[in-house]
Amino acid sequence: MSACKVCEEPLLLEVEDDENEGQTQQVPDDLQLGCGCHFHWSCLMDQASDLAMSLKCPACRAQVATNPAGGVQDNFDVLPSVTEEAYLAANPEARPARAFHVMCSEGDVGGIVELLQDLEGDGTSMSPGKLLRYQDPLAANKTGLHLAVEKGQEEVLWLLLWLASPLANELFPDAALAAAQSMGLQRSSTSSADDIRAFQDNQGRTAEAVASSLGGTLMKVVEAGVLHTGA
Repeated sequence: MSACKVCEEPLLLEVEDDENEGQTQQVPDDLQLGCGCHFHWSCLMDQASDLAMSLKCPACRAQVATNPAGGVQDNFDVLPSVTEEAYLAANPEARPARAFHVMCSEGDVGGIVELLQDLEGDGTSMSPGKLLRYQDPLAANKTGLHLAVEKGQEEVLWLLLWLASPLANELFPDAALAAAQSMGLQRSSTSSADDIRAFQDNQGRTAEAVASSLGGTLMKVVEAGVLHTGA
């Protein structure tokens, strides 16, 4: 078996054995670049900043810009992951924001609330308000609201409107109000400049524009006007 070009250890990863509690098993951890060099995933990501800048293999210095990676997963485009890791290494405060956007896409309301609670009083990370309005430069400057709309995550949509817009309470569905109250989520005053509904992605689209273009189940929300700034 080939060894990792960074640590020179076998291309295996030790993980917990789901069938035998307290025991571990070894699984393949092999990322092969188009040049033929093999790496552990974490070892290659440790080189992400240099790789993203040079677009050269850390071991043999061959160009990797157009070379698909292989190993355990053939034809895997490693460059987006490398670019993301390099960005997060330079901007560590963005890590919770990236996690927040994944939760918005997946509809993980509980995870979003827990993350926001963890950030309160944490001077080392961005504030909950900034997190709610974070625009991802690696994903066309979208907000969590854009992502919730794209993925049809209506519960997340109402949560973000509750926390990051001045939408009147009476315009929220009873279920959304009950959920917010059960989680102890208090609203704060939101100016028009901070209204998440006004934020635009790189194409100049608000979440309302995205919802209108997609149609589907969220059209009722668009037609109700709650995604429109000023509502």
